Amino acid sequence: MLDFITEKTTCWERLQKETRPIYIYGMGDGAMKIMSVFRQYGIKTSGIFASDDFVRGHYFQGFKVLKLSEVEEKEDDFAVVLAFAAGYEELVNRIKEINRKHTLYVPDVPVIGSGLFTYDYCVGHASELETVYSMLADSLSKKVFASIINFKISGDIKYLEDITSTKIEIYRDIIKPNLNEHYVDLGAYNGDTIKELLEITRDKYVSIYAMEPDRKNFKKLAKYVNEKEHIYAYNNAAWCIDTQLPFASKSGRQSSLANMGTKMIDARSVDSILEGREATLIKMDVEGAEREALWGACRTISKYNPRLMVALYHRNEDIFELPLLVHKLNPKYKLYIRHQLYIPAWETNLYAVIK
Repeated sequence: MLDFITEKTTCWERLQKETRPIYIYGMGDGAMKIMSVFRQYGIKTSGIFASDDFVRGHYFQGFKVLKLSEVEEKEDDFAVVLAFAAGYEELVNRIKEINRKHTLYVPDVPVIGSGLFTYDYCVGHASELETVYSMLADSLSKKVFASIINFKISGDIKYLEDITSTKIEIYRDIIKPNLNEHYVDLGAYNGDTIKELLEITRDKYVSIYAMEPDRKNFKKLAKYVNEKEHIYAYNNAAWCIDTQLPFASKSGRQSSLANMGTKMIDARSVDSILEGREATLIKMDVEGAEREALWGACRTISKYNPRLMVALYHRNEDIFELPLLVHKLNPKYKLYIRHQLYIPAWETNLYAVIK
């Protein structure tokens, strides 16, 4: 069982045994989550450093924020713990350079939800993980699946280095957009994925339905699609039913549904919005609500077999729960997993197509 998992020791356990000073690279929510786990494991934080542009002589959690060069002058040797996500090449290369010079740990903390992704967690879900691994449609998907799991346990970025696919490769080899798409975009942000799709199809499509819950992002989305025909934008969250839900508005793409809060937002299901109309392609990147969004599209998925692009990285359980749910909703799908350039293992997505 679980022969594709080679890592047994978590990065947290390795950090417990560190004898060198441990410096956290980055601030914000990621650093807060990591420092909370440090307290659980009795791991000492020696300091904080940030990229040079973010160092202004200020403090974070009682530590003066330093530059990397200042830490290197201060310490003969030290370990680095990455506390933010990097998705563009220049910053990824900077992180890789730090990894070459120092010992780098990249802990996996869930974007949404709680708990840690450990080997024991995998053993507890061995049946689901084995089932998903056996269901995947090609060898690259199996390699990505195994590498992402080993990364999540170990925090070692070597597992991310040779599994990266570009968006162009994914569109060309798996999704294969055509000129007659009925596209549904859940988590449409400012229309960036719509723009990608239309660049490929040369602005040819039949209809597009876009949902974005964050008000500021929605204004940008509405402005982008304003003069385009047959594009319908909704300032709603994607969910399994039509209802109202508490919502936490954050900067950029990070807004999400919340367990509690004073701000409520209207949520809609795909089946409700489409009212029986066809979908040929559905994207879901909805900050941890992918499971509910899939259930909300169950009739559309069963009837029309739309190709699916579903984020797998927001919750610990997404990596196995979402592929199993897609298979349950429509067993005819072939399932693929691809990872795009990102540290940690964000932008790991499920692609479901019928061939």
